[in-house]
Amino acid sequence: MITLSETDTLVDAAWVAARLTDRDVRLVEVDVSRSAYDAGHLDGAIFWDLYKDLLQPSYRIIEAPALEQLLSRSGIAPKTTIVFHGYAAALGVWLLTYYRHRGVLLLDGSRKTWQAGGLTMTTTIPVHAPATYRLSEPDSTIRAMRDTVQEAIDAPHSLLLDARSDLEYRGERFWPSLPPQGNERAGHIPGAVLVPADTTCREDGTFKSPAELRALYADHGVTENKDIITYCTVGGRASQAWFLPTHVLGYPSVRVYDGSWAEWGTRPDTPVAL
Repeated sequence: MITLSETDTLVDAAWVAARLTDRDVRLVEVDVSRSAYDAGHLDGAIFWDLYKDLLQPSYRIIEAPALEQLLSRSGIAPKTTIVFHGYAAALGVWLLTYYRHRGVLLLDGSRKTWQAGGLTMTTTIPVHAPATYRLSEPDSTIRAMRDTVQEAIDAPHSLLLDARSDLEYRGERFWPSLPPQGNERAGHIPGAVLVPADTTCREDGTFKSPAELRALYADHGVTENKDIITYCTVGGRASQAWFLPTHVLGYPSVRVYDGSWAEWGTRPDTPVAL
């Protein structure tokens, strides 16, 4: 396994290009559909479907046995360094960090920036020999459950960070592109501050600089002296909102509420603000 420091978790295309032949490095693209992957993906990259591979039908993260099977059939062993990329890459980073995998990286940017950085695309589907993986006990310090979120609403040192869009926050949509239906209630958790995930990125898809991110968060009261809980709809954008303060800015206390709005907004007993 490649030796990494806490600040090495965000890598660029040049870092990946220099390690394409390293057997201990596995590229994993995570998205909500495989259409972009099938049209052209990074050489050697495998595909994980956010909804089919990482989330249960309830939209909660998969349990440990299912994740062990996914890792094993993906040829990922405890010593493997995983480079996540794609639309929902941050959830892969958070999930594997939650289960204490020691080599978890996030590739910065978009397909255009990866190609500009020297990486080529292919339609060849790689085949990796199965591995054996037994997960460690999870790190509960980076995950928040619903009761913890409820307690944080009025806690003076806590801050709820909503990483969704303005339309979702204001209650016009439940999902990113759909209004609420049936028992779905739209809005936000009372007291939560809105910092949409897309405001943390530049036009080319790379993340803003640490100084820009720190200023953006500070403008919304998201500071390192707060106990921060992030949420979105199913945990993807919330994981990005966890990754940046934790691994780019070094904030000491950031957790993901992975149940997010898919859970909170469908329960009759949770408070909702508009």
